Amino acid sequence: MKKTLKLLALVLVLALGMCSMAGCGGGNDVLIAGTEPTYPPFESADEDGNIIGFDVDLLNAIAEDQGFEVEFQAFEFDGLISALDAGNCDIIAAAMNVTPDRAEKVDFCDTYFASAKTILVQKDNNDITSVDDLTKDMKVAAQIGTSEADYVQQLADEGKIKEAVVLNQTTQCIMQLQNGDVAAVMMDKPVAEVYLAKNADTIKMLDATVDPADMAFAVKKGNSDLQEKINAGLKNVVDSGKYDELVKKWFAE
Repeated sequence: MKKTLKLLALVLVLALGMCSMAGCGGGNDVLIAGTEPTYPPFESADEDGNIIGFDVDLLNAIAEDQGFEVEFQAFEFDGLISALDAGNCDIIAAAMNVTPDRAEKVDFCDTYFASAKTILVQKDNNDITSVDDLTKDMKVAAQIGTSEADYVQQLADEGKIKEAVVLNQTTQCIMQLQNGDVAAVMMDKPVAEVYLAKNADTIKMLDATVDPADMAFAVKKGNSDLQEKINAGLKNVVDSGKYDELVKKWFAE
C-alpha cells in the first residue's frame, strides 16, 4: 500500500510539473520581446527602469488579444537580429524599419507605423535647412543598425559628408550634437520631437524630412505561427480603436 501511495505521489508531482511547463490552469505563454529603450516615444525606460512606449503598449495589446504575455528585454539595436536568431528573444519590438536586407534575416509582421526621417542641428545653426545643405566637411550621427545609419553612411560613401558617426544609442548622438562633435543627427521624426522637447534650448529640428519608412515587429525566420498571431492581433487592435488611442497617447499632435 505504501509503495502504491508513493508511486501515485510521484505520478502527481510529475503531472503537475508537466502541467506547469505546458501552461495549464489558464496561464498564458510568456514571450520575450527584444528592444532598445533609448528611442522614445516608441520605447524608453522610465525613472524606475521599466521599459515603456508605443511599441510596448501596442505589443501588449496584441498579446492580450491573442492570449499570450510579453516580457521586454533591452539589447543593443544592432544586436537584436542576432538575439532573435539565437533564441534570446522571440519578437523584435524596436521601431525597426522594414528593409530588404533585414527581410532576408527575419520575418516581418504587418506594418504598424510609417515614420519620416528628419534632422536635428544645433539651435543657432542657420546653415543647414535640409539634407542638401550637408557638406563634405560635416560629420553626421545616427544610431547603429538603423536605416538612418545606412543613409548617412551612404552620404559619406558618396562624398556628400565627411563622416558618418554611428553610435550605440540615440542619447549619445544627441550629446555629440550638443558638444559640437557632429553637425547634425538623423532619426525618425517622432523620436526627434521627443528629444527636441527635452533640449529645445540647445537643438532644433528641420522642417525638411526624408521619405517615410515602414516599421514592423519581427519574428524568427519560419515562425509563421507567431507572425500570424501578431498580424491577427494588430488587425483586431486597429479595428477596436485601441490603436488610435495609443497613437494619441504617445505622439505629439
